Amino acid sequence: MLITFKSKAAAEVLMYATHAKPILDLLGKDVARGVITAEENAGAIQQLEAEIARRKQADAAQDMAAADQGDGSESDATRVDHVSFATRAFPLLEMLRAAQRDREFVMWGV
Repeated sequence: MLITFKSKAAAEVLMYATHAKPILDLLGKDVARGVITAEENAGAIQQLEAEIARRKQADAAQDMAAADQGDGSESDATRVDHVSFATRAFPLLEMLRAAQRDREFVMWGV
């Protein structure tokens, strides 16, 4: 299922529900329908930025641990590409920043 995030401050952002759920869970919002008010924008931005930083740090630590344990024989063809939380959250984060600047809401499921 696709979720369309809307705001008067930015272009629509489309995201699969499975990818939006961790972001919205972090913000305490329902996946099916919701709103981030102009007053909530600053807090939502801070929460997302903190989670992005935390996950980047955890991913870097995991990569270092894997490099220390690995023998270097894994080829690029067998490696599974991973789309990070930061990459998935970036469009919504940018929408939230624009909405904060323009004092607008971000809505979905409406």
